[in-house]
Amino acid sequence: MDAASGVDGKRAGAAAWLAGCLAAGAGHRVARGPGHALLALVMMALGVRGLAFGDFAGTWQRIPIAHLPAHDVFVYLTALVELATGIGILIPRVAKVAAGAMSVFALLWMVLLKFPAILYAPAMEATWLGAAEIAVILTGAWAVFASLAKPDGRFLAGRNGIRNARLLLVLALPTIGLSHYFYADITAGFVPAWLPWRHGWAYLTGAGSLATALGILFALWPRLATTLEAAMLGVITLLVWLPPLLAHAHDSDAWSAFLMSSAITAGAAAVADSYRGIGWTARGPVA
Repeated sequence: MDAASGVDGKRAGAAAWLAGCLAAGAGHRVARGPGHALLALVMMALGVRGLAFGDFAGTWQRIPIAHLPAHDVFVYLTALVELATGIGILIPRVAKVAAGAMSVFALLWMVLLKFPAILYAPAMEATWLGAAEIAVILTGAWAVFASLAKPDGRFLAGRNGIRNARLLLVLALPTIGLSHYFYADITAGFVPAWLPWRHGWAYLTGAGSLATALGILFALWPRLATTLEAAMLGVITLLVWLPPLLAHAHDSDAWSAFLMSSAITAGAAAVADSYRGIGWTARGPVA
């Protein structure tokens, strides 16, 4: 064996090992865990919010809303898609179709509204952050779809789909975690004033997302890592975005911020569901 073939063999072996790590616990099962239910509820709530206020959620503001042709049509169509897919993934007969539609919706959302900002200002971490947040929602919808599809799907469905959804989460979480360091003062400003060491919480939560990405990538307690990530995002949602909502219940922006943070939490929780059936401290790639 020559040196080149040896290097290629090592690369292939490393790739196979990482693929095995991402596939850990990706047995074919219907995802009916708390993440699945939370994702459904949040998407339904986003749809109701759009119908009630007649505007786009805050993350849609990357496009020229004021000059959008047929503005109201797109507003209500978006709300109906969110509402229908949220309801649909709770109905077994249509759950797979609904999860697939939700995945396509989130993908279009990310590509059409977030990627142009990345292309325009690739050196700005905030542009990557916007795409990463939507990517986490996409991973949740994708994981639900993959678990409901045939187990031998090539890329999008079955075990391969679950593995690739996890890979997307691995790519998204570091951007979210690093934003807590790039924008430490802004992040600390969101920490409730009654908590001490506000910058410390900003750094700690950022490190948590980075650690979760490593845990998923290398199968180091991946079920525990993803569950703790979802729990952390849920606590952030309740501590940061719920109080303004309670104080300004008639403000569409307050609802938008709370529900979008909830959707990101639900995306991570749905991926955590994909690890059900393995131990909390299980580690290592599948054979």
